[in-house]
Amino acid sequence: MTTFWSLFITVITLGTIAGCAALLIWCGKDIKEIPDGEDMGHEYDGIRELNNPLPKWWSYMFWATIVFSLVYLALYPGLGNWQGFFNWNSSAQTVKNLDESRLALENSTGIDQYARELDSANAVFGETYRQLAYKPGSDELLEITEIAKNPEAIKVGQRLFIQNCAQCHASDARGQAGFPNLTDNDWLYGGEPMTIKATILEGRVGNMPAWLDALGEDGVKEVAAYTLSLSGRKVDAQEAAAGKARFVVCAACHGTDGKGNPAFGAPDLTDNVWLFGGSRKAVEDTIRYGRQGVMPAWKDILDEDKIQLLSAYVWQLSNPQNQ
Repeated sequence: MTTFWSLFITVITLGTIAGCAALLIWCGKDIKEIPDGEDMGHEYDGIRELNNPLPKWWSYMFWATIVFSLVYLALYPGLGNWQGFFNWNSSAQTVKNLDESRLALENSTGIDQYARELDSANAVFGETYRQLAYKPGSDELLEITEIAKNPEAIKVGQRLFIQNCAQCHASDARGQAGFPNLTDNDWLYGGEPMTIKATILEGRVGNMPAWLDALGEDGVKEVAAYTLSLSGRKVDAQEAAAGKARFVVCAACHGTDGKGNPAFGAPDLTDNVWLFGGSRKAVEDTIRYGRQGVMPAWKDILDEDKIQLLSAYVWQLSNPQNQ
């Protein structure tokens, strides 16, 4: 955080607390001109204000919250770049992978709560992960298809999925616009067990270029019409025929038959499954403006045994018969 924003936050925070204290002091003053209990001449919605002192218990509680807030801000981060006397952190913001997290925890002189909770959890559950992901008495990982047959391993994989993947793919793994449905056996890069693991380990970067400049507005509409026709949708035949001639610019990735290419992550356009929506407008927008998607790599975040369990869970979602 820059010095300016650090000072800005500090001034706003302390100023608000000071303002509350000043207001409390002002409201606690006795108005000499008006006897206690007398009408002060203010009325709102039929309610009249009387010159009565604030309740003692309320005033003491208000002062207690002010004192508590000042002590809290002194001990913990909250005032801009101030780290607090306890030097506590919810997490190490500069850490980018597991090795850096372990090193930061070993060298930490403060309290990195997330890292310590993670370390504690690994100490408790690490052996469980290992027993489910590795062959008994071996350092060799079980096959993903074998793990998928173990109900306990799938339960653990599901929890890992909810913790790390559900934000994008939803808790039921059915995805949302721009994030693939993992239950329908329709895969951009292939749904084989090791391909799924590679996707989780290394991540994926998808790029559909924008074609408006190359095709023009009429060309976009014609290609959209032909693309929709590939999945059996009713379109204007003349417009689709014109789009078929222009589809050559798309065939390099999607193939001349429109069935896609897993090597590029180019989707099959014939199955009526649409990542960004299958309406006429959505398809036109995809062609017109392009699409960019990123699946983050998890190899620096999750241990290999967790990724093996997670891969088994994702694979069995579209292969339930193999459980």
